[in-house]
Amino acid sequence: MTKNRKVAFAGATLLLMVWCTKGYWTADGNERVRDRLSMAYNDDRGKGIPINLSSEAKAAFEHRERIINSLKLEISKLEKGCPSNKLEKDSQLPKIYAITPTYKRPVQKAELTRLSHTLMLVPNLHWVIVEDAEKKSELVANLLARTGMPYTHLHAVTPATWKIKPKEAWYNKPRGVLQRNAALAWLRANVRSDEEGVVYFADDDNAYALEVFDEMRYVKTVGVWPVGLVGGLMVERPKVNAEGKVVGWLTVWSPNRPFAIDMAGFAVNLKLFMSKPEGKFKNEVQKGYQESEFLRHFVTSLDDVEPKAENCTKVYVWHTRTENPPLREEIRLKKEAKPPSDLRIEV
Repeated sequence: MTKNRKVAFAGATLLLMVWCTKGYWTADGNERVRDRLSMAYNDDRGKGIPINLSSEAKAAFEHRERIINSLKLEISKLEKGCPSNKLEKDSQLPKIYAITPTYKRPVQKAELTRLSHTLMLVPNLHWVIVEDAEKKSELVANLLARTGMPYTHLHAVTPATWKIKPKEAWYNKPRGVLQRNAALAWLRANVRSDEEGVVYFADDDNAYALEVFDEMRYVKTVGVWPVGLVGGLMVERPKVNAEGKVVGWLTVWSPNRPFAIDMAGFAVNLKLFMSKPEGKFKNEVQKGYQESEFLRHFVTSLDDVEPKAENCTKVYVWHTRTENPPLREEIRLKKEAKPPSDLRIEV
């Protein structure tokens, strides 16, 4: 049993003892003694044993007082050993604003469920989720409501000319640009410019260790760290010299990019972000340069970049990218004008 549960259990036991002791006399039919004991308990707490009680009532009073005092002492001991005011302490941590663009697809709910169960474990995090849709969906709204987390639910539709067509390679066009920009606009309109925190882009097709959120929380400019399973490599990461400075990027694909890093591999200090209103993403940039286009507004050289994750030697986030499930039978049902398998079921 955890310490918080022990405190709650002891408190509940204290209340139960008071209730049971009062009820005991009624059970015996001795209502007059019960009433006098109850009156004495209410009027004379801390003033010694009430007068004019029978020996049986006095014994019951003394027994109850011993139990109550013992429980109060136990609660006091447990409270001293518990992380006091945990919620209050959590609220004093720099806040993480995690931005997640998402779109309708068979694995959407599975991806968002996995991500939400990670984010729910992170203290003082606000989830900003933006759908690529004409309107907000019931599926995402229901999922967010179930988390119990602080969140903001937005939508921004990508024009057809910028959407990836069927069988088109996913990297041919930038994804999530308008959705991330919608989230950034919401932050600038609704968050105090002097608030302590960071901005992080948490895509829904990644896997995150809790350590990555601890690493980013106190970033002063732009923090960077490795990302696993990306760019055709086991890991892409910043190169860090003996002095703890970022001096380049360990990557194969387009290594000459100003910031050759994955979207999951950096976070921006919130005050710095708020001070640069022009900082956002663009559709009209060279393939693979979205991160560089965004980060150039906040840092001008690698000297300003903060290496995290033990000088970029630990991996706390992975670009897992769930594959599209084969739904051949679902397609066959549609062709045969039969109801889909998920009729009236949210999957």
